[in-house]
Amino acid sequence: MKPTINIGIIGLGIVGCGALKILQENKNEIALKVGSELRVKRIADLDIERERPVEFDRSILTTDAYEIINDPEIDIVVELIGGVKPAGKFIMDAIKNGKHIVTANKALIAQEGHPLLEEAGNRKQDFFFEASVGGGIPIIRPLKICLAGNKIEQVIGIVNGTTNYILTRMSQDGQDFSDALAEAQRLGYAEADPTNDVEGFDAAYKISILASIAFTSRVDVKGVYHEGITKLTKRDTAYARDLGYCVKLLAIAKRNNGAMEIRVHPAFIPQTHPLASVNDVYNGIFVKGNAVGDVMFYGQGAGAMAAGSAVVGDIIDIARNINCGATGRISCTCFENKAMLSMDDVVTKYYIRMQTADRPKVLASIANIFGDNDVSIASVLQKTRGHNGEAEIVWITHEVKEKNFRTALAAIEKLPVVAQVSNWIRVED
Repeated sequence: MKPTINIGIIGLGIVGCGALKILQENKNEIALKVGSELRVKRIADLDIERERPVEFDRSILTTDAYEIINDPEIDIVVELIGGVKPAGKFIMDAIKNGKHIVTANKALIAQEGHPLLEEAGNRKQDFFFEASVGGGIPIIRPLKICLAGNKIEQVIGIVNGTTNYILTRMSQDGQDFSDALAEAQRLGYAEADPTNDVEGFDAAYKISILASIAFTSRVDVKGVYHEGITKLTKRDTAYARDLGYCVKLLAIAKRNNGAMEIRVHPAFIPQTHPLASVNDVYNGIFVKGNAVGDVMFYGQGAGAMAAGSAVVGDIIDIARNINCGATGRISCTCFENKAMLSMDDVVTKYYIRMQTADRPKVLASIANIFGDNDVSIASVLQKTRGHNGEAEIVWITHEVKEKNFRTALAAIEKLPVVAQVSNWIRVED
């Protein structure tokens, strides 16, 4: 066993500081678990003058990532700068220089992870990315190892803490989207530009990664349907509560007749569903295997120490493999190229809220169009608002193909008695 295993960290932001703090505070316990001292030899960051919330020897700082990548003494390179460029080149060059890799970079893994994982696997080098999904929640390794004996049927999760916090405030406090977003930004849960979170891009990256592992297939993230939460209102969250549901931004991956059904969008879920109790910035991931049945992973989905915990876990695993001469055991598991199911063919239930004329035969004219498109109605709720003689009607459908539903909705919107289709949201039971 090596007496010392050297680590180089590229990127000393929130996650980098968390990982560094854990490595320092738990140094002795980690050494006992590994059988070697883990030493952070070099840290690269563009800003080496800024104060950090962790004490360390600042002489190891550099602005040049290649002082880490080209250092023959460094065993493990930890990439924590995020984004596809230049992170992808840094990692590929590090692999070619014989380094093992740890990253938390969901965008890179989702978009360009396959060639990097293949290169590392061909060279018998470790490439771990536990922190790319779920922050501190163990989910990548459980899917690859603990549940490897299963045929995974579905993975459904709340994987973005920012949107979950916003929806929690809207549901529990009756806030408007804009007010809940402003609060999330004030507390540091949302970026100044929250587009990546509130439009569903972040969740799409994460479910792409989970689906590729769960279904052992490459997933083109550009083909993953994603829809954000910006059109949701407090009226929708109130109706959800009245109807026995809550609203969550769900990342969904299912097997569907040999194809992969992968999508991200807001959804009504029953208040009795395990994911319904996942609130604030927490994440929850629900997995169904044909052998294990239903399992759920829950915990902090972001933050310095939560994500740092996952990063350090990967470092420890690689260090153990180095000492045992067993690196490169777990490489890319995307053995297949399964087809992606079109959203037109997705089958689910729907909630629709609309403003209509408040007079006889209105419900019948709308129901006729639903019926003509094979959209079966489960329930109807009408509340008269008393404004300009309009009524607010809420419909819940039975399961129907999305193509049929959208065709029906387009026709309903043209009816003279329909002033507006205010919103519609999928329902996942």
